[in-house]
Amino acid sequence: MKSIQANNYFVHFNHNAYEALNKHLKENKYSNIFIIVDTQTNEYCLPKLLPVIETDLNIEIIEFEAGEANKNIETCIEIWKVLTELGADRKSLIINLGGGVVTDLGGFVASTFKRGLNFINIPTTLLSMVDASVGGKTGVDLGNLKNQIGVINVPEMVLIDTQYLETLPQTEMRSGLAEMLKHGLIYDASYWKQFLDLKSIDYADFDELIYRSVEIKNEIVIQDPTEKNIRKALNFGHTLGHAIESYFLESETKTTLLHGEAIAVGMILEGYISWQKGLLTESEYLEIKTAIKSIYDDVVFEENDIEPILELLIHDKKNEYGLIQFALIEGIGKIKINQSVENKLILSAFQDYKS
Repeated sequence: MKSIQANNYFVHFNHNAYEALNKHLKENKYSNIFIIVDTQTNEYCLPKLLPVIETDLNIEIIEFEAGEANKNIETCIEIWKVLTELGADRKSLIINLGGGVVTDLGGFVASTFKRGLNFINIPTTLLSMVDASVGGKTGVDLGNLKNQIGVINVPEMVLIDTQYLETLPQTEMRSGLAEMLKHGLIYDASYWKQFLDLKSIDYADFDELIYRSVEIKNEIVIQDPTEKNIRKALNFGHTLGHAIESYFLESETKTTLLHGEAIAVGMILEGYISWQKGLLTESEYLEIKTAIKSIYDDVVFEENDIEPILELLIHDKKNEYGLIQFALIEGIGKIKINQSVENKLILSAFQDYKS
């Protein structure tokens, strides 16, 4: 697979990825290497990575507890302390091996320690391969509010090895699939159509679908690296999806949702809003709703859940001058950004989701 040129770095795939990594290590005089992992990737992914790294440099492993609940500044502080104790300097390299939590947090740790170390991301989940791998977003959550603290800073390279997907449970694969569906809905109608009958997908060709998803996100990000304009398209399904994810993360009575599970709900809700605002036909909306509901279990919302979810919308990072901004779809494969939506319509979307 041909490497994809992103903003000042490349995304390399499968066998080419490790050739690129070892070439980079030979050409750059790093003092040492730190690999940041969580408890899951330390067990299942690190044993696949270490044998293919060709270097005489000292390699230290820094592990933190897996899960979104640990994507916070406290974890960063602990890692910064460990880096200090182990003698990390400005010529150290950080390799982030894991899903979106690891690459987001590890990228932020690297970008801020001693005002910035070089880092490489190796995403190991489907979600992180097609989403967190591209665009240079790093950061952590603030309480239950997603990605409130962070910087945009690109890695030296991103290495995508789809063999890591063999370590994932089906729930994690479905979570990543949500972002791939989104890429089709906002940018490429023919790509979206490929997912309408999942049983017909030849999983031997799944690498090609992943490649196209990375390509779509990269094409959008290159036009707008700092999310002033068209990059907001990537937030389709995320304005409500993130609020739902945050609410379920904080609630003591709810089962925490995976990112893709929350975004799947968000895409149905925001698809409904797009239809009601005359941007989608009813048949397009029903196609979206039917396809997504065929893949994901329904999420149960009680009447007293909706108000706190709406209150969380005010913290969405797209908001400007106190106004909540949605990215909606204008026909499948096209996007309309900076759309304001009244609460009455959002409540109607929830009612429709439950029907």
